Amino acid sequence: MGSTDRVINLIHLADGPGTSGHSVSLRVLGRFRPGILTGHDFLDCEIVIVAESVNATFSVTLLPEDLEDWEDALASLESRRFTTWLDSGRTPSMKFKPDESGGLWVSVHDGPSSGVTVTVPLFVPPAAWVGAQRDLLAGVREVYPREVVETSPGAYEWRSGGDA
Repeated sequence: MGSTDRVINLIHLADGPGTSGHSVSLRVLGRFRPGILTGHDFLDCEIVIVAESVNATFSVTLLPEDLEDWEDALASLESRRFTTWLDSGRTPSMKFKPDESGGLWVSVHDGPSSGVTVTVPLFVPPAAWVGAQRDLLAGVREVYPREVVETSPGAYEWRSGGDA
């Protein structure tokens, strides 16, 4: 990681106090290829799942459009609708299924690499959990702003004001 990289959560979902202690997080570790136009705005990340008998970590590289898709997924989840994210086939995918009791089932499927699927029930998420996830997204965008623009297919340049 470069010296400007800072590890922060894009997603952090955890059981309420006094429940199973399950959690699912997506941690942004830094820029994928800092200072290189074609990879600077990609983010090196990991999905971390903690449950009683499972601790799993899946590597993920996010593209700028993945953050836009996460924002769309949050809109679906706010309406308590099932949604998928990162389902392009190039990374592990995530599925979020709200249930009738107010809980949330989160599945991570590592199709491109191991073929493993892990599903974790989360009980009684805070009432404002979608808002908290939006705040995390805003924080990622603040720490890792988009600094490269594609001026034509396959041609890139630094955005004006970019410090890279």
